[in-house]
Amino acid sequence: MKNYLMTPQGKKQLEEELRRLKEVDRLKIIQDIEEARAHGDISENSEYEDAKERQAMCEGRIQDIEAKLSMVQVIDVTTLPGQELDPDDEEKVVVFGATVLVEDEDEKTFTYKIVGIDESDVSKGQISYQTPVAKALLGKSPGDEVEVVLPSRRKSFEIIEVHYK
Repeated sequence: MKNYLMTPQGKKQLEEELRRLKEVDRLKIIQDIEEARAHGDISENSEYEDAKERQAMCEGRIQDIEAKLSMVQVIDVTTLPGQELDPDDEEKVVVFGATVLVEDEDEKTFTYKIVGIDESDVSKGQISYQTPVAKALLGKSPGDEVEVVLPSRRKSFEIIEVHYK
C-alpha cells in the first residue's frame, strides 16, 4: 500500500473538506433532489439531472478523500531532528515540509514550502514534493546550487535559507 505524504495542516484541511462534504454539501444536494422530484416528471427535469450530477461528484470526492486519509503519512517537520538548530546553520537540509528561500540566476528570490500533492498551491508558495523544483531541492542545504529542468528551459537556483516551521 502506497503512503500518501502530507503536512499536519494539509491533513487538517482534507479532514475539514470531508466533514463539509458529508455534513453540509451532501444534505443540500439531497434536498435539491427531493425538490426537483416534487416538480413532477424527472425524465426532462434539468434541475434533477444537475442535482444527481452534483451528488455523483460529491460522493466521488468523499471516496477520494477517505482513500487518501486511510493511506496518509503525516510528516511534521517541526519534530524532525535538526529543527532546533540555529536558523543560520548551514547543516539544515531541505526535507518534506521545509520552507526554502532560493535565488535564481536573475537574483529574484522565491520562497517555497514543500508539501503533499493535494496541498500544493503555487500562488501561496506551496509546491508538491513531486514537482521538478522540489525534487531538485530535496536533500540540499543553504549555499547549494541546483539546476531544475523545466518543460520550457533549465533554471538554476541557489538555496539561501531552510526553515523547519
